[in-house]
Amino acid sequence: MATMETTGRVPGLSVRLKLTLSYAGFLMLAGVLLLATLGVFILGHLGPPHSGLVRTTQSDAVVRAFAPTAVATMLFLLVFGLVGGWILAGRMLAPLTRITAAARMAAGGSLSHRIHLPGRNDELRELGDAFDTMLARLETHVAEQRRFAANASHELRTPLAISKTLLDVARTDPYRDTDELIDRLHAVNTRAIDLTEALLVLSRADQRSFSREPVDLSLLAEEATETLLPLAEKHGVSIETSGEIAATAGSQALLLQLTTNLVHNAIVHNLPEGGTVWVHTAVGPKSVRLTVENTGEQLPPRLVATLTEPFQRGTERVHTDHAGVGLGLAIVKTITQAHDGRLTLDPRADGGMLITVELAAASGL
Repeated sequence: MATMETTGRVPGLSVRLKLTLSYAGFLMLAGVLLLATLGVFILGHLGPPHSGLVRTTQSDAVVRAFAPTAVATMLFLLVFGLVGGWILAGRMLAPLTRITAAARMAAGGSLSHRIHLPGRNDELRELGDAFDTMLARLETHVAEQRRFAANASHELRTPLAISKTLLDVARTDPYRDTDELIDRLHAVNTRAIDLTEALLVLSRADQRSFSREPVDLSLLAEEATETLLPLAEKHGVSIETSGEIAATAGSQALLLQLTTNLVHNAIVHNLPEGGTVWVHTAVGPKSVRLTVENTGEQLPPRLVATLTEPFQRGTERVHTDHAGVGLGLAIVKTITQAHDGRLTLDPRADGGMLITVELAAASGL
């Protein structure tokens, strides 16, 4: 039982004892009402109304004969109510005991335990199932966070280790080309900054610390396309933008980041020459969609399903130019979830990928 020192509350009666006293109290009340009704009924049928003396004598005799039985009955009801109430309360609260034990184990850091309440579906069974679902999601979330922290530490340590190595080499070799060293340090530092900024965007989107405003996805698609057009020309990739006004509500900065990440991903991970990227917006009855489709190598569905995990990269992604920091699609997923939307990734039969972001529609842009 929790103490006053650990919870700040004064210890009180247990729920089982409260239920027991409630059962016994209601049973005693029902017994009193029943005996009172029976007594009134019996006294109401004693002797004719005009024979007052006879009626009084009969009433006294009935009370003397009935009182011991009534007292014995009330004592029996009291004992029966306490014992029966204690047993019934224990049976009713047994699932709560298991849920409490599981909650304490979860508070201690063990998230693998499950309650698995037996029996038919009722309110307590629904509570136990909901708690099991919560534990499963917490376990998955904690595992993802630990994996994310490990990957982030590795990704951040890599540019720092490279910088240290370059500086050590420069210190031991005074005749080394300084310009080359500066260029390499600049590239490594830029990658570290990009990674840090990506982590900040990911954290901001995950916490939903943004205000919602009207946003047109078609305008964001055009802006992202114009920004990344030089990169597309460098990679020999053509971009086709189409669609209609797609009004939604959310953070314009985050949704622009989402669109830019998708278009950038489609450009970089495309065919070596002659690739194409299609950016399209559409409006449904209750939602708007942004789709980014690109040509490229064929991707197995199993790999596509993992690409939204942080620091997950597809085939040859680490070795290609503008490979990014491995957070592009993870940021897209987090921003989509922060806007209560849905993200789907589908491999194309001819190679490449089709990515769809579906958000709630908003009127009046």
